[in-house]
Amino acid sequence: MLENIKAQIQKLVSLYEKEKQRADGLAAELADKDARLKACKEQITELNQQIDNLKLQIAFGSGTDRITARERVSKLIREIDKCIELLEN
Repeated sequence: MLENIKAQIQKLVSLYEKEKQRADGLAAELADKDARLKACKEQITELNQQIDNLKLQIAFGSGTDRITARERVSKLIREIDKCIELLEN
């Protein structure tokens, strides 16, 4: 009877260790997925900003050449960045 209890305890410990390893693996996988999700969200934000910049370039580019429009948009973006920086400080 005592041997049977010891065997069952060892079996439970073994099952616990396997489940703990599985849980640790799943936690690591979740952390990896979270990191990838964050990177994708950042990429989406960056791409949306590029789209907005291109829309501005197209809007300012009507009637003038693209280089001048691009320079004006770049200047406006720099000015906006400066204003944001001043607001943050």
